[in-house]
Order: sequence, then C-alpha cells, then structure tokens
Amino acid sequence: MVGGGPGAFIGPVHRMAAELDGEIELVAGAFSQSAERSRAAGEMYRIDPDRAYADYRTMLEAERKRDDAIDFVAIVTPNYLHLPVAEAAFRAGFPVMSDKPATATYAEVLSLEQIVNEARLPYGLTHTYAGYALVREAREICASGELGTIRKVAVEYLQGWLSRPIEMSGQKQAAWRANPALNGPGGCIGDIGVHAFHLMEYVTGLHATALQATLLSVVAERRVDDDCTALVELDNGAQAVLMTSQIASGEGNGLRLRAYGEAGSLEWRQEDPNRLRLRWLDGPEEIRHASGSYLSDGARAVTRLPGGHPEGYLEAFAVLYREWAGVLRAWKSGAANPIPETLPGLNAAVRGMRFIERAIESSRQKSWVRF
Repeated sequence: MVGGGPGAFIGPVHRMAAELDGEIELVAGAFSQSAERSRAAGEMYRIDPDRAYADYRTMLEAERKRDDAIDFVAIVTPNYLHLPVAEAAFRAGFPVMSDKPATATYAEVLSLEQIVNEARLPYGLTHTYAGYALVREAREICASGELGTIRKVAVEYLQGWLSRPIEMSGQKQAAWRANPALNGPGGCIGDIGVHAFHLMEYVTGLHATALQATLLSVVAERRVDDDCTALVELDNGAQAVLMTSQIASGEGNGLRLRAYGEAGSLEWRQEDPNRLRLRWLDGPEEIRHASGSYLSDGARAVTRLPGGHPEGYLEAFAVLYREWAGVLRAWKSGAANPIPETLPGLNAAVRGMRFIERAIESSRQKSWVRF
C-alpha cells in the first residue's frame, strides 16, 4: 500500500476491504512521506517493521528482490501521487489497484493509459459503488431491456461536510481536497462527481456524448469547486441530470440514481443500499431486497449474508478486491484479458478523468461541450 498513514480515511478502508474475504493480506507499505509516520502506520497495521518503508520507490526496489514479494500495489494517496506511484509500480513489474479518481488531470490519465498498455499488467480502480449487490442488479435490469429504452437518468451525490471552510483549520481530509496542487483542478466534481458519473454509465450501459456543466465555489476563498450541476447527453439520445455538492448542509453521503425507461423505472440509494425500487408504468411498485433468491446471478454472487442482514460500504468495497484477487490469479495463469466487465479498470479511469476535464471546460465556457 502507498498512502494510508496516520489520520488517513481511505487507506484503512482499503485494508479492511481487501482482507475481508481472506484472499489478500497487507504485508508492506510506504504509508507516509514521513519515514517516522510510515513506521507508525506499519505498527498500526501490524506488518513486519522491515516492510514499512520510508518511501514508495524504496519499497518497490526492495520488494522486487524478495522471494515473498508483494503481488500488487494499492494506491491510496492524494490524487497528485496517483500517476507517479502507478508508473513506478508498473515499471517495477507490479499490477496496480488505485483509489479514484485515477489521476489528478486528464493529461495524466492519458499518460497512465499508455503506461498500462505498454506494461500489459492488470489495473483496477475502486469505484466502490460498483460493488453493491443491488447496483449489480440494477445494471442487469437495464441490460436486459426490462425497463425498455432508457429515456431519462437522474443521479445525485450530495454531502454537507464542506459547508464551512474546514480546510482552513487543518482538517486533513479537507485540506488536500481543497488544494489544487494535491487534488487536481476538480474539487467536488473530482471527489464525488466522478463517482456519480461512473455509476450512471455503469448501471445504464449508456455513455455520455456531450454535457453542459456549472461548477461553483460557494464557500468564500475555496480554491476548488464545491458544487456542480450538469446536463449530460447520452448515446441513445436520452438526457441525464447530474447534481453533486459538498455544501448541501445536513446531507451525509447522499448518492442516488434513478433511471426511467419506456416500461418502468428504478431507483437505488447508497444510504439505503439493500433495497432497489422498481416502478412500472402498468403495474405495482416493486422493492427488491439484497440477498433475495429472485435476484440475478450477478447480484447473488456478490452477496455474503442471508436476507435481513445489511451489507454496506465495506462489503461493496470488498467485492471489488475479491474480484481483483481473481484477476491476479487469472493473470498469473496466463489469461490474456482477465479483468471482468463488472470491475472498473482503465476505461473507467479514462472516462472519469475526461468527465472532470469536460465539466470544468464547459463551466469555463458556459456552454455545451462534446464529450
């Protein structure tokens, strides 16, 4: 693992998720740019002190020489380090599982794409919400044509934690996200907007062809956007509305997707993840529950517990790591293209960064732009 030192949020989440199914174990890391803090994180994670490295380049060089070397690198740093760490890992011969967004800028993700293609090593991207069983069910429903042609999509991701300028008070998670040098030029749009965009395309199977976005920095003196509204044209002619905000006071992690077809619609909410609502033009409302025996094979395959036992964020995250473990086994056995369609990878990385770049450009021009 690179990143995930003391005070980190997503690093410990990656560790818990990766180890949940007993297929992956954290054994080494460069957890901080401070050697002392990296050692402290190594103690926290209970790994061999000799494998809590002072920096990621030292880690990669040392690990490639070991008989029991790491199998892959998980990148859980602020965005500006995603590309250099990934490049170094691939050059050292290690596959990469990265937190999102893939890089800090669109230009960087194009470099990453070239590096991955040259290295011919697996690359995964942790768009967490793709791991929920009922997101998989919603994806199957859209692909089956059960709703008919999709006519309208609405996706929103609302948080309130940045309603005040807490980055000015030293709050670690806010400080780097509000710093363009560490985060990249997209604030809210890059932190959670890219999740909403990925969920929209992942579930519906449709792709953006054009968009018109307005990005705002609502909190005074904030250097990145904290609120975004976008209209998105999809490749079947339908339109989507995408709304994300981190200044929506009172909201927690309000990710919600609705897709409206000719015959009916579906709705999934991340804060109520074990229920998928279906509403039919000529029929009663239907609620599908996680663990239901009537769910698709894909949804049941990523469910661990009997009905009525809620599964949430960590379990969804763990689904991606379980699939990633399968990818690495297949790759080691010589499979040519071992990454399943359900696991976000390089295509999601490029499209996500393109969305951020296009949204910023649209807002700057105050006009529609081609995707």
